[in-house]
Amino acid sequence: MDNSRLIKIGTHIRKDLGEMLLGEFRHLVRGTVVTVTEVRVSPDLGYARVYFSVFPFARAEEIMAALNDNIRQIRGTLGRRMRNQLRIIPELTFVLDETAEQIQKIDDLLK
Repeated sequence: MDNSRLIKIGTHIRKDLGEMLLGEFRHLVRGTVVTVTEVRVSPDLGYARVYFSVFPFARAEEIMAALNDNIRQIRGTLGRRMRNQLRIIPELTFVLDETAEQIQKIDDLLK
């Protein structure tokens, strides 16, 4: 499949997941800032890796567990939002993006 189409689909999924975490699923991330940083979609559109960052980072494991516990509801809501764009909604896998934490550690060391 064309790489630009995969990027467009990943961007659309990233946008919708971000809106969902601010709306329907805000109870899962209460008291934290969760940012969907990137979505990588497999060439067959069957799987999508969702990279997200959490602030404060101390709650990252808790947020990861909450997202994984509710993955069926998240995928179902995503399917309803994207039903006109995609025939098959990819299986989601959440991956913690630790880039922000690493930047903070480097910044602290440089000070």
